[in-house]
Amino acid sequence: MTYVVLTTLSIGMYLLSTALIIRHVDHVSITQNSPQRMPIYLAWVAVSLHTLYIVLAFHKNNGFSFSFFSTASLVAMIVALLLLMAALKKPVEKLGVVVFPIAAIMLGLELNFDDKSQSLLTYNWAMTGHILTSIIAFSLLNIAALQAALLAIQDQQLKSHPPKRFIQSLPSLQAMESLLFQMLTAGLFFLTLALVSGFIFIEDLFAQHLVHKTVLSILAWLIFSGLLLGRSRYGWRGKTAIQWTVCGFILLLLAYFGSKLVLKLILHR
Repeated sequence: MTYVVLTTLSIGMYLLSTALIIRHVDHVSITQNSPQRMPIYLAWVAVSLHTLYIVLAFHKNNGFSFSFFSTASLVAMIVALLLLMAALKKPVEKLGVVVFPIAAIMLGLELNFDDKSQSLLTYNWAMTGHILTSIIAFSLLNIAALQAALLAIQDQQLKSHPPKRFIQSLPSLQAMESLLFQMLTAGLFFLTLALVSGFIFIEDLFAQHLVHKTVLSILAWLIFSGLLLGRSRYGWRGKTAIQWTVCGFILLLLAYFGSKLVLKLILHR
């Protein structure tokens, strides 16, 4: 019952925060537009309850379940938390229109489709570090991909016709692009740690069926590294940054969730 109450409250706070952000965009003119704190406060409550649920489930199951929905819920929670932390200094709270509903959906799916798989406590500290750095890297690059998608829409609307109110309410293109590269840099750092720790501590990639994940992750690392190098040396930005970011994230998405989705949800293995 405790878990149902926690998830219900968390989902409600996520959705209410989303609704208030949308209402604020719809009813406040751009000249009067200013950060609204109530959606942020509600989102902090939602993330706190979401985190509490994950911690309680961890203790109840003697470890974390790395099932598809449990992992997706953890990633969604970290993405929401990172967005809230970024919102402390930058006006990016409106990205919650996308992030918060996804976190609510993933939390609901985890509660209803809980599949207890191998727990975190069965791993040693090295493997635990590898798994956690991988999840953090994916979460940061998830936000970067969201930033890239919004940048593409924002750029297209500003050039072709008067943009919609939501696009106008977003930070400037320069601010959005700056946050994109900050997230890419942080995400690449953790992805590098994840890859290095994986090569050091995973004994047999072939026996553990991790070859495709490793190859896709390395390709994503090369794309993100190439983009940051191109940004530094050649000033790459705009469409180039957007396309490279989306391509790299798709590779990571396939690496992290592709095989798990096929095995667990389609083949039931």
